[in-house]
This record gives sequence, structure tokens and C-alpha cells, in this order.
Amino acid sequence: MSVELTVETVRLILKKTIDELQTAENVAKLEEAKSTVGNEMLKMMQLLFPIVMQIQIDSLKQFGYPEGRETTIKFAQVLRNMERVDPEIARLHSLIKAYYLPSVSVNAANETSTVEDRLN
Repeated sequence: MSVELTVETVRLILKKTIDELQTAENVAKLEEAKSTVGNEMLKMMQLLFPIVMQIQIDSLKQFGYPEGRETTIKFAQVLRNMERVDPEIARLHSLIKAYYLPSVSVNAANETSTVEDRLN
């Protein structure tokens, strides 16, 4: 990416991505893919992830960034670094990830019991 990404620009790109994910056309695409996937993580990554990433790539293009693997990788690296220090970026990114990752509920009591059982 030739233009440096600022916190504000990253926020705008993420908001644009979320707006695009919520268009009728993309909601239909995602719902169709979800009906095929169920709750299988591998299928989610195979079917839902590419749809969400293409929408994000299209959002990046609207901000003047070239389409391509290099842009996507650099954006992901910048995003990962910025979400550590900016709660709004972390929040927006988590909203996007929810489109292609299953919700995970962790029951700490069960995890502790399992670990304790293994140790005994």
C-alpha cells in the first residue's frame, strides 16, 4: 500500500465493509452460504470467508488501494496491530469476523473440570 493507513482510515474502511455486508445483495449471498455451511468451521472458512474478504477488498479499492493479495495481507497486518491499541477498530473488526466465524461459547467450569480430570 503506497498510502499509509491511519486509525481513521482503517475505521472508515471497516465501517464501509460492514455497510456493504448489510446490503440486500450481500445479505442474500451470505445467507445462502450459511444455509450450506451449518456450523462447520471448515465450510465457513471455505464459503463465507471468501465472500467477506471480497467485500473488504472492494471497500479497500473504494479508498484508492489496489486490488490484490499484497494489499489484503498488508491491510490485515495493519488491522491486527491497530486493533490492539484502538478499541473501536477491534470492535468493528469483531463485527466483520462474526460473519465468517461461528460463535464460540466457552464454559470455564467445564474446561477446568476437564483439565483437572486429565491431571488425576
